[in-house]
Amino acid sequence: MSENEPMEIERRSLEIIARELGDRVFSPGTEDIVRRVIHATADFEYADNLIFSPDAVGIARAALARGCDIVTDTTMAQAGINKRALGALGGQAHCYVADEEVAREAQARGVTRSRVAMEHAVRRHASALFVIGNAPTALESLLDCTARGEASPALIVGVPVGFVHVIESKERLCQSGIPFIVARGRKGGSNVAAAICNALLYGMRR
Repeated sequence: MSENEPMEIERRSLEIIARELGDRVFSPGTEDIVRRVIHATADFEYADNLIFSPDAVGIARAALARGCDIVTDTTMAQAGINKRALGALGGQAHCYVADEEVAREAQARGVTRSRVAMEHAVRRHASALFVIGNAPTALESLLDCTARGEASPALIVGVPVGFVHVIESKERLCQSGIPFIVARGRKGGSNVAAAICNALLYGMRR
């Protein structure tokens, strides 16, 4: 297989997505994110359910340009982020859900590791760009920390997936006053979270 073949497949895929989206108009700066998420999921419903707070893309990219770290709720989302592109800006990607101390504390308290992992993350990276792709309890924990003044996220990507407290946590984020990118409804996932991060990073190369 040629080294260029994966890039060619990606190029052709994005061309197909652009063609199927047709003449649809997106808010400035958001189109690349929508296309990347559709590319990661083959799901065109994201053209409708991805929503952005005012100037969310500009805010996120300004933070990344300053060397802002990214905190994720899953190791899968962390693994999917382009570390080279992030590192070139001075940032790193962090996830604490697999930390042994987090696991012990979560068991002792009778809460999810995702909730405790976010509390640990906030103590280390209070002003990071937070990316939630799986666990609504991670998003709720982060919003609780922010409400208590313990965190000041540069922006929150809120795309947890599932059925329990998913919609409610996303709507709470939308009403929080924190800059956000959200996939409304039940859809989302770690692959969506990583795709959004990479779209933000790749757009800064231009």
